[in-house]
Amino acid sequence: MKLLICAILAYLIGSFPTAYLVGKIFFHKNIFEYGSGNVGTTNAYRVFGKYAGTLVLIIDILKGTLGALMPVFFRLDHHWVLFVGICAVIGHCFSIFLKFRGGKAVATSAGILLAYNPLLFTICFIVLATIVYVTSMVSVASLTTVLFFTIASLFLHDWILSTVAAIVTVIIYVRHIPNIKRLLKGKENLVPIGLQYKKQQAKKNQK
Repeated sequence: MKLLICAILAYLIGSFPTAYLVGKIFFHKNIFEYGSGNVGTTNAYRVFGKYAGTLVLIIDILKGTLGALMPVFFRLDHHWVLFVGICAVIGHCFSIFLKFRGGKAVATSAGILLAYNPLLFTICFIVLATIVYVTSMVSVASLTTVLFFTIASLFLHDWILSTVAAIVTVIIYVRHIPNIKRLLKGKENLVPIGLQYKKQQAKKNQK
């Protein structure tokens, strides 16, 4: 019964529509109607700018962390953190508050890792931030980092972590299919940070 309660609470926490609320409260915009139409961190950066995007990023990470920590609060085995955390990811992707629409789960998935293994979270975050800075494409950074995370988990000899990493990787890749198609066509959108974005803006200013 405790585990079921944890799963439901994690789902509801994950369902919290961060980007949607930030858009409505601070910009009077429906994020579904702008940019890629996605209600996640990346589109928040594109539509609302780096400060609002960073706010969405932090809250979405904390959603995953808080949701994943439910078993700890209920004094269950620590390994349940990972499985219950997946419920928060599902909530983020299919929010009950947004008619079961949602984001692509990268930040919320990172929150699970923060709850379970802060050191590995820090390493993965550095990898993600570096790739975003170089490419200005969160999709590339997300797809690369989650794969790095899954491979890294194999070296920790923690089969539960590796299993959950594989599940999360599949979810994230499926949610990023439109991005993958745009990447293959060379038409992926940039976020307003990083080297490639600066180069793009410099070219526009020269015209």
